[in-house]
Amino acid sequence: MSDSLNANREHFNKIAADYDKRHEKGVGQLEDEIKASAEEFIGLKQGGRVLDYACGTGLLSRAFASRASQSIGIDLAESMVEAYNAKAKSEGTFPDKKEAYLGNITLPGDPSPEAFSDPKFYNFDLAGVGAGFHHFDDTTLSAKRLSERLKAGGVLFILDFLPHAPEATGAYGVTHHGFTEDNVRKMFEDAGCGGEFAFKKLKEPIVFWAGEKGDRRMERSVFLARGAKL
Repeated sequence: MSDSLNANREHFNKIAADYDKRHEKGVGQLEDEIKASAEEFIGLKQGGRVLDYACGTGLLSRAFASRASQSIGIDLAESMVEAYNAKAKSEGTFPDKKEAYLGNITLPGDPSPEAFSDPKFYNFDLAGVGAGFHHFDDTTLSAKRLSERLKAGGVLFILDFLPHAPEATGAYGVTHHGFTEDNVRKMFEDAGCGGEFAFKKLKEPIVFWAGEKGDRRMERSVFLARGAKL
């Protein structure tokens, strides 16, 4: 596991317990935006299956809940997986409608992880990452691995940050300081998901509270991007 992956895992394990409370307003804004965009912009069909990758506590799974027949989460932080599943159990949606698994499908040396070889980990209608791509070492490889999990015509979706000034956040695995539309378009095309590509900037920036104590204000301009598997 790379240094950045280790840093991510350690950091998100530490903050999982209070993650939703800390980011309640910002995450709520993102959920609302995804819900409003789910049908016309993103293109998730009613009753579709969702892969919520780098799922955390389940941002995408919650946002798509009214449209998805099933959401499967994958995350490399044990405490985030536990938090996701605890929420699903409290809702009565675990395991049939929502369930998260511990693991990583984007490692360069392991293109087909045995833990995710079961058919239930393939043929998704949508594979998405909510505010996680800036933590990935190789974003193009990550997009390709997600594409492999989609059915033909399925949607690759990401929510992430527009370019911003670097901060002293490398200690917990920030490897990219935002993305341009051209960056994302090429990433999708290289992954075979450039069909009907669309990119949308949110009108207002989102405020997050960063650092292990959640005491550092961080404002980010956010985009949504989607493309269909060709």
